Amino acid sequence: MPTAEQPVPQKDLPPTFKLVTIWLVVTLGVFLGIKAWERQREASRFQLAGQDIVLTRGDDGHFHWPGRVAGIEVDFLVDTGATSTALPQALAERAGLTPLGAVRTQTAAGAVRGFVATADIALAGGVRAERLTVTVLPELAAPLLGMDVLGRLHFSQKPGELRIQAP
Repeated sequence: MPTAEQPVPQKDLPPTFKLVTIWLVVTLGVFLGIKAWERQREASRFQLAGQDIVLTRGDDGHFHWPGRVAGIEVDFLVDTGATSTALPQALAERAGLTPLGAVRTQTAAGAVRGFVATADIALAGGVRAERLTVTVLPELAAPLLGMDVLGRLHFSQKPGELRIQAP
């Protein structure tokens, strides 16, 4: 039994435990740093520059415009080759859109069946399209913003950038 004059021996953590802990902390720091960098890159794809909305081309080669469909947050793929705005069926169901009629449309993947509905669309930067007739497709991967909305706006494109004059 140690006396008052003798220090109580301290048990040191095993070296392996210390090494694993250090690696876990370093790995967590790197992971959080990468996630913060990704969030900043995502946020920088959309900017307000005075009265203009500036979209920067994403890593996938497309322009993306954040917005909402019936209050549900979405990331629209800007598609200047699409006549109308198209939504995935799962999104339309979550938004409570009511089918107004069947439609058969031609896509890059071929002819597909879907339905038409109306939706309220709000895009970041103050652009709105109320009661817009949209095409709803079951196998669509992401919402497409078509010329039915883009055609109402003045926009110009240069390499890597789409500049839209705010309404």
